[in-house]
Amino acid sequence: MWLMWLILAAYLVGLLVPGDSYSPFVDGWLGSITQFVPAFVCWMALRRTRSRRLQVGLAAAAVTSFALANGYYILSLAGSRSLPFPSFADVGYLLFYPLTLAALIALVYRQLPRLPWPVILDSAMGALGSAAVLAVLLSPVVDAALEGPVSVASVFAVAYPLFDLVLVAAIVGIAATRGLVAGRRWGYLVFGLMVFTAADVVYALRVSNEDYVIGTPLDAGWAIGLTLLAVWVDGSALRERAVRRETSSTWVLAVPALATTAGLGILVLSSQVTVSWLAVLLATAALIMAAVRTQLAFRQLVSMADLQNQALTDDLTGLPNRRALYAEVPVRLAASAGRPSALLLLDLDRFKEVNDSLGHNVGDRLLVQVGQRLVDQLSADDLLARLGGDEFALLLGDAGPERATAIAETLRAALAEPFTLEGIALQANVSIGIALFPDHGVDVTGLLRKADMAMYAAKSARAGHQIYVSANDSHGDERLRTLQELRLALRDDELVLHYQPKVDLASGAVRGVEALVRWNHPRRGLLHPDQFLTLVEEAGLMHELTQIVLGEALDQAATWQADGRPLTVAVNLSASSLIDASLPARIAAMIASRGLTTAALLLEITEDFLMADRDRAHGILTQLRESGIHIAIDDFGTGYSSLSYLRDLPIDELKLDRSFVLPMADNARAATLVGSTIALAHGLGMRIVAEGVEVEDAYADLARLGCDQAQGYFISRPLAAAELDAWFTQRAAQAAQHPAVAVAGE
Repeated sequence: MWLMWLILAAYLVGLLVPGDSYSPFVDGWLGSITQFVPAFVCWMALRRTRSRRLQVGLAAAAVTSFALANGYYILSLAGSRSLPFPSFADVGYLLFYPLTLAALIALVYRQLPRLPWPVILDSAMGALGSAAVLAVLLSPVVDAALEGPVSVASVFAVAYPLFDLVLVAAIVGIAATRGLVAGRRWGYLVFGLMVFTAADVVYALRVSNEDYVIGTPLDAGWAIGLTLLAVWVDGSALRERAVRRETSSTWVLAVPALATTAGLGILVLSSQVTVSWLAVLLATAALIMAAVRTQLAFRQLVSMADLQNQALTDDLTGLPNRRALYAEVPVRLAASAGRPSALLLLDLDRFKEVNDSLGHNVGDRLLVQVGQRLVDQLSADDLLARLGGDEFALLLGDAGPERATAIAETLRAALAEPFTLEGIALQANVSIGIALFPDHGVDVTGLLRKADMAMYAAKSARAGHQIYVSANDSHGDERLRTLQELRLALRDDELVLHYQPKVDLASGAVRGVEALVRWNHPRRGLLHPDQFLTLVEEAGLMHELTQIVLGEALDQAATWQADGRPLTVAVNLSASSLIDASLPARIAAMIASRGLTTAALLLEITEDFLMADRDRAHGILTQLRESGIHIAIDDFGTGYSSLSYLRDLPIDELKLDRSFVLPMADNARAATLVGSTIALAHGLGMRIVAEGVEVEDAYADLARLGCDQAQGYFISRPLAAAELDAWFTQRAAQAAQHPAVAVAGE
C-alpha cells in the first residue's frame, strides 16, 4: 500500500516540475504505473476477500479497464500516432463507469430493504440535485457533441459527460445515505470518485475550449481518484467488522436543503437564460422528491406526536400515567419559582376484594369511575395521574399543608359516595399520603417516596389522610446507620461495578458495556442502586460516588484495551453530578491520564435533567460533546417534550426504556411505538439501544425493526469484570463451534 502512495507522490512531483512538452517518463511510464498499481492492489484485495467478492471484483475490473485504456493511449503517443475518435482507449475509459456503478449497486443492493423510506428519499434528493447542477456545468460539452449528424463519435462524446453525471449522482446518494454499511474506508470511496469526476469535468470543458494540454496537474486527478478507490477496495476486503456510518443531524438537514435550493436555482435560471432540458428535468425531479419528503416528514411527526401522547396516557382511565407524572412534575416544580406545592398519593382501600369477588372487569370499571370522580373535584391546573393498579397521584400547585389537607378531605368525601356496578352499590374508601415541596423533597422520586410513607401510615392508622412527618419513616434508625456505612463504603472501596454487554443487532458483536454500580455491603450482601442511590443524593455524596464510578469504569476500559478488547463503557450520570461546571474538564483529564481516547466513554443522562434546566443542560452537554465524549439519553420515552430536545441538544444515542420493550410481543401499539422511535432516531443520525431485552422474541423483533443495539438478561445479566471476561471467552468458543449463533443468552 505504501508503494502505491510513493509512486503517486513521485508522479505529482513530476507534473509540478516545469516543462515545455510531453515527458515520456513522467506523462508516459510513470503516469501509467500510477494507474496499474491501484489495479494490482484491487486484484490482490479480491484474492483475500470472501464476503464481498462481487463489489470488489467489479471495482477491480473498473480500475483495470481504465489503466489498460490509458496504457494503450500512452503507447500510441509514444509511437507518434494520432488516435482516431473513438478508439480502443475510449472503449476502456468508458467501461470504467458502468463497472464502477455496478460495484456501487452491489454495495447498496442488499441493504436497501432495511433502509427506511425517509433515508432513501433524502439520498434520491441529493443525487438528483447534484446531477442537475452538473448537467448545467456540462451542457456546453453535451451541446458541442450533439452538433452535426448522429455518429459513433457523437455517441461516445455524449457518453462521457452523461456517465459523469450518473456517477456524481450515485456518489452523492451514497454519501447522503444514513446507516449504510460501506466499509471502514468509505470516505476514500466518496472522495476518490469525486476527484475522478472533477478531473473528467475539467478535462471535458478544456477540450471543448481546445486548451487541454497533456502533462498538467489536471492529469493527476485520475491517478488520485483511482488510488483512493483502491484504498477503499483494499479496506472492504479486510476481515474486520463492517462499520455503520454515522451521519450528523446537520448533514441530515443539509442534503435535502441543498438539493431543494439547487433545484429551485436551476429552474429560476432557466427562466432567464437557456438551460439544457436535462438539467431542468433533473431539477424538477429533485423538487418533486422534496415535496414527497416534506409530506412524509409531516406525517411522521404527526404520528410520533400521537404515539407519544398514547405513551403518556393510561389506557384504562384516559388519565396521564406514571410516565407522564415523572415527566410533568419536574417541569411544574421548576416553573413554580420556589412556591410550595403538594404531592398526594391515593390508594383505594380493599380494592383487591372487589377484583377477587366481582372480577377484574368490574374492578376496571370502578377505576374508570373513580378517576372521573376525582377529575370532577379538581381544577384544570391540577395534575392527576394513575400510577397503576389502584394508585393515583395528584400534584397541587401553590399548595401548602392547609390546602393539601382540604383537597384530600374533599376527594375522600367524593369517593365515599357509592358507585353502582353490576347492580351492586360499592363504596370506595381511599387512603391519602401528602408530601410537601420543597420541605419533604425537591424531585418527583423523593416526594413520591415520602407520600408513600405517609399513605401507609394513614392506612395503618385508618386516618384517611396524613401529611408526611419524619416519624413515618419506620426505618429512621436503619437509615442513619446505612448512611454512616455508606460513607465508610466510599472510603473503603466497597462500591464495585458490574458490566452489562450491549450487542450490535446487525452483527452480533459486543461493542460496549454499561457500568452499573453495586454496594458490596459487609452485612447485607450485594446491594443494587435502588437500595442506596436515593440516600447518596440526599446526603450530598453523589459527587464523590460519580468520581469513584468514573475512575473504576475507565480503569477497566484501559485494562480491556490493553488486552486487545477495546470497549466503550457507558456510565450513568445523575442530574446533581451535571451541575458541576468542572465536570467536562475533569472527565477529559481522567481519560487522558489512562491513555484512552474519548471513544472509551459514553455518558448516560436522564430526560428529567434535560427538562429541569434546558439552558444548563445545553451548556454542559455541549462542553462534553466538544471534548469528544458521546452522550446518550437513558430511559428515553419516560420524559417530556422529547422531540424538542432531540432537535436542540448534542445527543448521539437514545436508550429505549424497558417499559417500551417488554410489552412488544403482546401489544401491537407498543411495537408500533418502538418502530417509530427507531425511525425517528435514525432520521436524526442517532444510534438507538433497547434496554430490558429479556426474551428471544423481543431480540428478534428489535433486530427486524432496525434497532442498533440491545442489552438485557436474554443476552447477559450485569457481571463483574472477571465474570464478563469469562462470558466473552465462552461466547467466542460457542461462536467458533456454531458460527451462525450471534448471541449467547443466559
